[in-house]
Amino acid sequence: MIKAPTTDKIKISVIGLGYVGLPLAIEFSKKYPTIGFDNSKRRIEELKLGIDKTLETTSKELLNSKIIYTTELKDINDSNVYIITVPTPVNSEKIPDMSHLKSASELVGKTIKRNDVVIFESTVYPGATEEFCIPIIEKVSGLKYNIDFFCGYSPERINPGDKEHSLTKIIKITSGSNKKTADYVDKLYQSINPIGTYKVSSIAIAEAAKVIENIQRDVNIALINELSMIFNKLGLDTMEILEAAGTKWNFIHFQPGLVGGHCIGVDPYYLTYKSAKIGYNPEMILAGRRINDGMGEFIANCTLAEMTRLGINLINAKVGLLGLTFKENCPDIRNTKVPDIINNLSKNGCKIFVSDPFVNAKQVKELLNINIYKEDKIIDCDAIIVAVSHDQYKSMKKEIWLKKMKNTGVFIDVKSMFPKDFFAETNIVHWRL
Repeated sequence: MIKAPTTDKIKISVIGLGYVGLPLAIEFSKKYPTIGFDNSKRRIEELKLGIDKTLETTSKELLNSKIIYTTELKDINDSNVYIITVPTPVNSEKIPDMSHLKSASELVGKTIKRNDVVIFESTVYPGATEEFCIPIIEKVSGLKYNIDFFCGYSPERINPGDKEHSLTKIIKITSGSNKKTADYVDKLYQSINPIGTYKVSSIAIAEAAKVIENIQRDVNIALINELSMIFNKLGLDTMEILEAAGTKWNFIHFQPGLVGGHCIGVDPYYLTYKSAKIGYNPEMILAGRRINDGMGEFIANCTLAEMTRLGINLINAKVGLLGLTFKENCPDIRNTKVPDIINNLSKNGCKIFVSDPFVNAKQVKELLNINIYKEDKIIDCDAIIVAVSHDQYKSMKKEIWLKKMKNTGVFIDVKSMFPKDFFAETNIVHWRL
């Protein structure tokens, strides 16, 4: 039977201070003594100075919080609740990379004590917490699961750059390794979330609920992306068609585009991995992944076709590409699909000039080997591709765009930011996905 810490004695350590862990630590620190642990010394030093490069929190929030930041194991030894919020990416072969979870579980195993609770938030396949993480903690700690220590799972729902659906504005799914633990975890999250929680019957149910949230979006976007490819061949405007179809009461609104990032473009592979392990081939999920993973090449090929149609020589053609992050108004470049466009254009001899107001140019060069240019330096281009719909781009006037292109240039509007008659009475070709 769990001997859960009483409310006035709770001390929390959040392991991993990225997009998920940092906002969580800030909220818990308003109620309980909270330690923020990350293995990046640079990240810890920046947070102490009030700098959050993810832009999920403000400098004021950081400097006003009571979080104790650390990279040292000894600083989390007297915690009794450990919340693990580390990344769960996939490798180059689309196989789940559990290395971060392994390291975090080993870390907690070195410090966890009897009656402590460890809660996982990282996205995984159903069963991963109890099949993969818990045995590591048991082995390192020498303690027994559900006898000496207990476990919860409350999947993260952070949407980078989205201030409307932040941590305290969304319902939080909770679960526990037994009924009493589930109640304890649920009350813990209720204490920081005014919107409320949704307690489910098992950790595996919570894991499955999380992973299908993004699979559903992935498959639906893949359908719209495939439709956009069909309509492109038919010479029809996809957005106008979607707007017309959207007048029906039960039509579900999705928009074509690039599907990258650390959620929608990654999470499906966790379930397909588990599915294959139990002998079922998930055809629809994988088909959706193939379509979405191919959209960068499709957009590049359409750009090349439009330039060729205008008689533009592809060799050394100047292409300005605006937006590199995986989504609008955030600095996250993880699993961005924009490089797929760049690589396919480069193979055909085009010279690409990339700009994005949110990214760190040095980091982009180190991780992606892409040079970043200031946006006002991108002028006189044969083609402009707006790959990410940052608000800054949405607000730019037609006159500014015209200065960036030659008189007979091509404007590739990946997110259909502008109406199809935006460049009316000009010689600019306006292509929308």
